[in-house]
Amino acid sequence: MAITTKTVPSPKGDITLVKITNDSGATCTLSSLGAGIVSVEVPDCKGVLADVCLGYADPADYFYDGPCAGKCPGRFANRIARGKFSIDGHEYQLAINNGPNALHGGPEGFQNRIWNVETVGGDTVIFSRLSPDGEEGYPGNLRVQATYTWGDDNSLTLRLTAETDAKTIVNLTNHAYWNLEGESSGSVLDHELWLEPTRYLPTDPTAIPLGEMAPVADTPMDFTTPKKIGRDIKADFEPLHIGKGYDHCWVVDDWTGDGTMRHIATLSSSPSGRVLEVWTTQPGAQVYTGNWLAGSPINKSGRSMEDYDGVAIECQRMPDTPNHPNFPSALLAPGEVYDETIIFRFKTK
Repeated sequence: MAITTKTVPSPKGDITLVKITNDSGATCTLSSLGAGIVSVEVPDCKGVLADVCLGYADPADYFYDGPCAGKCPGRFANRIARGKFSIDGHEYQLAINNGPNALHGGPEGFQNRIWNVETVGGDTVIFSRLSPDGEEGYPGNLRVQATYTWGDDNSLTLRLTAETDAKTIVNLTNHAYWNLEGESSGSVLDHELWLEPTRYLPTDPTAIPLGEMAPVADTPMDFTTPKKIGRDIKADFEPLHIGKGYDHCWVVDDWTGDGTMRHIATLSSSPSGRVLEVWTTQPGAQVYTGNWLAGSPINKSGRSMEDYDGVAIECQRMPDTPNHPNFPSALLAPGEVYDETIIFRFKTK
């Protein structure tokens, strides 16, 4: 295992890039901007390496990008209706930055901050930051860590932890976009996707959950048998009209919150033979098929991205959780530890 680091200047200060190379030569490159994943180079069925993580040519272009590519948004990933939530009868108002709603912790959310590089060594990188009380409207001083480990089996493990000194809400994930044929190879609509969950969250036209956990059976939302992402994406089905494709949260079956690691998704692509398994302790997975990637900054191969160039599988709490008592809670109190893990495991078939 080998690690190299370099710094890149930006308008907000130096960005640290950390590249980990495992014993087989596969690599993962991480960034202190948004505690992000900027590159994952893994072999195809013939042993040829390719970068399967979408990203930008200029490390500074990750600031304020619409797709939130590869980064860890927060304090609350995904949407909160009208930017409002309450704790113990006190209502908090967040910035409105996605139609009428709050998204990904606000305009200056964790994804647009340069995190501290706390530890670099062996196969592990730890990013950390202190989010002060009142930052983007959230209560409590929140200490958060993102611990990445790159294994010799081509598994990228991300452990997200947080502690607070006052009651607050926390929902952390990673927003990487994957294309198993390579980051500049075009559409992922021919990739096959399997999802373990048998329920999803229908939303209103602004992508806020209605509260129901609806069965996927007999709908285009059913991936319990693997199918191509593009097979039903243009179906005459209202949830797909809302976002021009898939941008919904699937509810992990029989989630108990006991920290059990569950295999909740498998993405595969036949031409390369690459396979990505997603494992998590989280209760939900937002699947977003890159429906609005066009117009993003120039990618690492020097071309403009197009819609559907990648798919994100974001393991997390459900969107708008604080306003839905029937969803697993996102409340974090002093003395408690937010502790969730996501594993991206790359293989070949």
